[in-house]
Amino acid sequence: MKLAYIGTYPPRECGIGTFTQNLAHSMLKNGKGVKEIMVFAMNDHNQDYHYPPEVKLSINQEQQTDYLEAVNYINLSGADACIFEHEFGIYGGLGGVYILPLLHRLNIPLITTLHTILETPSYNERAILKEICKMSDKIVVMSRKAIHFLVELYDVPEEKIVLIEHGVPDIHYDKEESRTEFKLNEKKLLLTFGFIGRNKGIETVIKALPQIIEKHPEVLYIVLGKTHPNVLRHSGEEYRNYLQVLIKSLKLNEHVLLLNEFIDENELFKYLSACDIYITPYLSEAQITSGTLSYAMGAGCAVVSTPYWHAAELLVENKGRLFDFNDSDGLSEVLNELLENPENLHEIQENATEYGQDITWPKIGQKYTDLITQVLSRPKEPLPKKENVIDPLLLPPFSLVHIKRLTDDTGIIQHAKFGIPNLKEGYCLDDNARALLMVCMTYKQKKDPLALEFMPVYLSYIHYMQNKDGTFRNFLSFNRNFLDEKGSEDSFGRTIWALGYLLANAPNDAYYQTGKLVFFDAVPYFDSIKSIRGIANTMIGISHYLRTNASDDAMKGTLHKLANILVSHYDQNHTEDWKWFESLLAYDNGILPLALLHAAEVLEDGDISKVAFDTMDFLTEHTMKDDYLSIIGNKDWYVREKERSMFAQQPIDAEAMVLMYHQAYVLTGDRDFLKKLFTSFMWFLGENDMRMSLYDFETKGCCDGFENYGVNRNQGAESSLAYLISHLTVLQAYEESFQSKENKGSNTKKLVTNTL
Repeated sequence: MKLAYIGTYPPRECGIGTFTQNLAHSMLKNGKGVKEIMVFAMNDHNQDYHYPPEVKLSINQEQQTDYLEAVNYINLSGADACIFEHEFGIYGGLGGVYILPLLHRLNIPLITTLHTILETPSYNERAILKEICKMSDKIVVMSRKAIHFLVELYDVPEEKIVLIEHGVPDIHYDKEESRTEFKLNEKKLLLTFGFIGRNKGIETVIKALPQIIEKHPEVLYIVLGKTHPNVLRHSGEEYRNYLQVLIKSLKLNEHVLLLNEFIDENELFKYLSACDIYITPYLSEAQITSGTLSYAMGAGCAVVSTPYWHAAELLVENKGRLFDFNDSDGLSEVLNELLENPENLHEIQENATEYGQDITWPKIGQKYTDLITQVLSRPKEPLPKKENVIDPLLLPPFSLVHIKRLTDDTGIIQHAKFGIPNLKEGYCLDDNARALLMVCMTYKQKKDPLALEFMPVYLSYIHYMQNKDGTFRNFLSFNRNFLDEKGSEDSFGRTIWALGYLLANAPNDAYYQTGKLVFFDAVPYFDSIKSIRGIANTMIGISHYLRTNASDDAMKGTLHKLANILVSHYDQNHTEDWKWFESLLAYDNGILPLALLHAAEVLEDGDISKVAFDTMDFLTEHTMKDDYLSIIGNKDWYVREKERSMFAQQPIDAEAMVLMYHQAYVLTGDRDFLKKLFTSFMWFLGENDMRMSLYDFETKGCCDGFENYGVNRNQGAESSLAYLISHLTVLQAYEESFQSKENKGSNTKKLVTNTL
């Protein structure tokens, strides 16, 4: 067999890399039938490593095209199967989403080893891991707890899961020789190794030492390992410095040694053979696999550990001892008892040694080889086709007929009587801004000449309505008289949205320059907006602008400031069961999470992203029921702890939901958002509380909403534009669903998340 491996790899200092190397070499040297190995190594933060020859290609974590190059290489290489090492944090995109298009394109069987399985994953983490499991022919885990989690939390069929323990090197050293080499003959050695970080709980051991040294002054505690690269990147050596201060304050300088090294396995096993007791004092139970624990057991160490999942499962039958999390007193009692009873200590070491003989890499490698042989021996099944959650056949043909009916050489008429323009009501900035956005989207997607013809009409209306101070009037009568001095902040924000989209997608330079002039004349007013929906609309426009003007740091600062205002409203109003920006759900609600989703993409800000997803989930909870969209009615809205309005449901709310879920899909690649997007769109076509279509198949317009008596048959500009923008968004999402997900989420790659 010729096998491909995906994971980190030495010389990158990473536990997964060491695992991948040991597994690959053990299968090549000891696995029957493995003739060649190829490794595709993950690079972090554009680091360059001098890899050994078996590494055929490196993948920069946040460079999506690298993933495609890797899968093309694998598919053309003649590899029989691929072994994929999964760990959160080593693959790019939100939750590691960038690995999915690679795995989806594989033409060979996939065996996935899961090194971490979260009991309480985020939405994205769960969706991504479930997708990985669906695409895998077999899933290897290293503990029984992991099997339980996959079956119960991730809906993975149990027959797909295989338990193969974490392998350990078949390296052995004489205990006394190692102790002599390290000048430890007169010492009782306690040892902890691995990457260092706050979650390791080293301070628990240090705090226990005074009670131990009082009875056993010969004890020495060695902590062997570098600070974890992610910790070092974000916090520096803060934790190591804290430990050093703690050691000094407890007068333990002669009894604790912090070795800031990443040593090779031969040196490591010398330390393990020399130690009397190995300690893993982790602070949380949420560790499904521990390579350091397996190594210690493989070396025949007596292990004392907190009861995290892997340790609680492994240290049964007198193969070790457990103590509670953060319990220094309990740890000192366990250690003193073992040090005072050498026969008990020796029995634990013997049990560990016996267990370790069964998990050496030659034996583990053979298990993987047997597993792949079994997979390859089965009849080849066709790869399952991706489920299409968007059905374009359900959409009416896209048409600008009604928009043409509403538009004259001044702009778009804001209201209609049934399908006929109501000239008495004149024009408004809101609708001409929406119309500009719609025709820009239409021309971008369809190159419709009518859209290009209407573009300067709506743009000139916006220009005409701008005041000298950069603000805008809103209303204009049919005979072109101004009806107000200054429009609403909502209309201002919608105009900035349309202009920002134009600047990112202008069909020619003339329209671009006009849009730029109007946009930047309005910029001084950005800091004065108070309405959160005005802020949200403005943020979306700025985000579109920044996608093609990423070097405009001043505009990025403005976007960040506006985003922080929305976040502050959320901080002031949200509770455990009311995760929203106000004490009520009012109108155009989806626009608020949508704005933060755009800002999160452009600014790569995890705090903004978290509020966006939390509020989106909250809105989903209150508007998605029985697989259809139930919009908050505009009659009385939905005040917290009161009854929600069911009627006066309006198309702009459905449009906001469609746009919100599309941007969530762009950010994550999670196809569940496509389903919600399409469900929201189907509100227009009758999947709603009234079970009546808002779209008029005769006029090609959209009705203004529905009341308790039924549909409001007037087909004004706002409603019809909301439908058309939603229609275009569905078509765009449908196209994207057939493209690789590496084209989505490309600007979210550095979002700060709390999962690392």
